[in-house]
Amino acid sequence: MQTIWGIDLGGTKIEGVVLSSPSPDAVIISKRIDTESHKGYQHIANQIVRLIRELEAETGYRAESVGIGTPGTVEPATDLMKNCNTTCLNGMPLRADLMKTLNIPVAIANDANCFALAEATMGIVPDVVPDFNCVFGVIMGTGVGGGVVFRGKDGQPFVLNGRQGIGGEWGHNELEFNGYDCYCGKKGCVEQVLSGLALQRYYAQISGKELKMKEIVARYYADSDPYASQTIDRMLEYFGKAVSVLMNILDPDAIVLGGGVGNIDLLYTEGVERAKKYIFNSGNVETKILRPKLGDSAGVFGAAMLAE
Repeated sequence: MQTIWGIDLGGTKIEGVVLSSPSPDAVIISKRIDTESHKGYQHIANQIVRLIRELEAETGYRAESVGIGTPGTVEPATDLMKNCNTTCLNGMPLRADLMKTLNIPVAIANDANCFALAEATMGIVPDVVPDFNCVFGVIMGTGVGGGVVFRGKDGQPFVLNGRQGIGGEWGHNELEFNGYDCYCGKKGCVEQVLSGLALQRYYAQISGKELKMKEIVARYYADSDPYASQTIDRMLEYFGKAVSVLMNILDPDAIVLGGGVGNIDLLYTEGVERAKKYIFNSGNVETKILRPKLGDSAGVFGAAMLAE
């Protein structure tokens, strides 16, 4: 039997999956191990190899190719990693090193691209927009990322990596003029406005209290905290602005919202209403704003689809 192999490389955990077909119901085995990123690049590479070998031993199947989702991307011109928040990966030939050790083809994509690909092919999008041409996947969690999936002329979906490997990097466009410094070197990036950490930071700044997003949202619904109301209203306004840019440039059939912030119900109602003010379409939003279906396994499923 032909099998499909995926690896989701996170900052703390590495997840591996073996599928018998491109479906979330076709999992032969899934397994997680610690990344132990503090031990450096070579250790992370060794952990990926270790996980693949353990999956092979436990299933009796051999990996013939593998797709890997990473917290960064590959520079097409050099095949070196870049833009990784696990910084020891930056500038390293991860794909080449793994291919040399494993002696199989290795495909690498950003974890947000993997999320988008999974939801577009085996997640929520086939249920709602099965004939899609373009899907944008958003991760709004600790950070903010994005990925673009198109349907090719052959009918098969594919990730847009781009000339420089930065296709879909929604999180690092300026949203707030002269806003907070971002690790990317700019100010006021989407990530510094709409990530969970950024929203919590804003609340702490105006209220003098540090709360998690779940509590801030609860206080907003209870109408018991004017600072929570201000934080959520600001989030909705900036969300509307940010997604309107995606709609104006790509006009996607669907945008799928992942990550912890993506669980906030208001984004799917009031957030869409705010976007109407900014899109170039007479105030109408026909793009579907969707909740993801695959949960925290979307990344590893999408990585597996890279290798299919």
